[in-house]
Amino acid sequence: MKFKNQEIKIFALGGLGEIGKNTYVIEYKNEMVLVDCGVKFPDDDLFGIDYVINDYSYLIKNQEKLKGIFITHGHEDHIGGLPFLFRDLKAPIYGGEFALELIKSKMVEHKIKGSQYHLISGDSEINFDHLKVRFFRTTHSIADSFGVVITTAEGNIVHTGDFKFDLTPSGKETDFHKIADIGREGVLCLLSDSTNSEVPGFSISEQRVGEAIEDIFRTTDGRIIFATFASNIDRIQQVVKSSLKYNRKIAVIGRSMEKTIEIGRKLGYISAPDDTFIDVNQINRTLSSEVTIICTGSQGEPMAALSRIANGSHRDVKIIPGDTFVFSSSPIPGNELSVNRVTNLIDRAGGHVIHHKISEVHASGHGKQEEQKLMLRLLNPTFFFPIHGEYRMLQSHVKLAVECGVPKENCFILDNGDVLELTAKGAKVSGKIPAYPVYVDGSGIGDIGNIVLRDRRILSQEGLVIITMNISPQNKKLMKRPVVVTRGFVYVREAEGLIREVEERVSDTVITQLNDGMVRWSELKKKVIDDIQPFLFDKTGRRPMILPIIMEV
Repeated sequence: MKFKNQEIKIFALGGLGEIGKNTYVIEYKNEMVLVDCGVKFPDDDLFGIDYVINDYSYLIKNQEKLKGIFITHGHEDHIGGLPFLFRDLKAPIYGGEFALELIKSKMVEHKIKGSQYHLISGDSEINFDHLKVRFFRTTHSIADSFGVVITTAEGNIVHTGDFKFDLTPSGKETDFHKIADIGREGVLCLLSDSTNSEVPGFSISEQRVGEAIEDIFRTTDGRIIFATFASNIDRIQQVVKSSLKYNRKIAVIGRSMEKTIEIGRKLGYISAPDDTFIDVNQINRTLSSEVTIICTGSQGEPMAALSRIANGSHRDVKIIPGDTFVFSSSPIPGNELSVNRVTNLIDRAGGHVIHHKISEVHASGHGKQEEQKLMLRLLNPTFFFPIHGEYRMLQSHVKLAVECGVPKENCFILDNGDVLELTAKGAKVSGKIPAYPVYVDGSGIGDIGNIVLRDRRILSQEGLVIITMNISPQNKKLMKRPVVVTRGFVYVREAEGLIREVEERVSDTVITQLNDGMVRWSELKKKVIDDIQPFLFDKTGRRPMILPIIMEV
């Protein structure tokens, strides 16, 4: 298929085959819009990495085309990359009230100035020369969640954002009528959330979660420590409502939770008298039956408030028998061990844990199969492009689309960077743009590559052996016995014989090489590594990192 210069180009810099760093580009003629700009938190094998962001080189190179960044909602995996992108370019940001407040706070934290913000609603319409952008309200696990419609001369491109169909939400309702109207207009291509595409049925309503939360407050005499995602403002309001009903004061622990509640109260999403909230240092001066603690750490994050309370390291809050801990979330894949560790610590200290398998204290913000089918039926797209999910989730979503009447050949499972070209007459995958993960470590962005990560992995798994050699460059002579220091490899007091053997082998190797005329220190270091590494593996079954140091004396 050969297109003229009328095709729409759609691709993801992140969000395909992964949960996180959602960033989608729609380009038509000389105009381009970005839907979301997310960040991903590192997996366990990315030692020391703070965030994973997208490769923004294509956006920077084509920034004159970028008309705006359209935010579906305020979760980190949809807005967290903005401060890093805005170090290299600026573009107007369009989003709902809650998302914009979170973004503004984030920009201040990163010292990013000069950003333009535009508030949107379900009725907003933004017109460019060749593109028109509209919105429809959805329901998710955060306030002010929207889907995005990009209209071109070739047809409508719809991005659902993250969504569920909740008929009794705690916040604003999904705009079913507008979604149906867009479907009647015609949808050329649908980009739709795939997170729960493997899970049959419908998701639990937030109303049922609210009832479960109130039941806990009604039946609990001791303190209630409630852990959830800081961004789940509607869930937090349900806790506030139950606390007010049962005459409990609320203490908030965790920087992100404090910030979110401050924004939520400012915008009216959290409604409570000022004296409802108390400082953390007042907890121990208040009756246990009159205290609610809302905190971060429902995923078992080691430095979050809940983990510090569980392991006894929190300065102000210690577990007392009778405390009830509510985990109002389900573990993100990969976090199960961390969550189990925290719950075990709580149980040992005499606390009582309630989680989503015991009570309906959590509902996913992502629609399950029947909700995804309903979105497909309402919009009835010509082409389907599943997004936001692991590869198997994208595959499962395609099966649902085919069940709902989308031809299999019109469904596209892509990798980050793959470009989908569309016209009213057809679609094809054409070319690829850079979409590699970029690692953020402290203030460094993109300066940590695979070699550094490999070294960190070896250090964490095998340990380190440092070999210091004093050599006279004039005489080409080893002046004294090498010194071997280890970290994370062997316990030195129990391995003195092994250390002596290493020192002797190094001495023999260095003396032999110097006598043979070796004068380049880099070659000598390599020779020491090549000799010692197999020796250590033979003795211990481990391959530590070996770091030779030559001191010229």
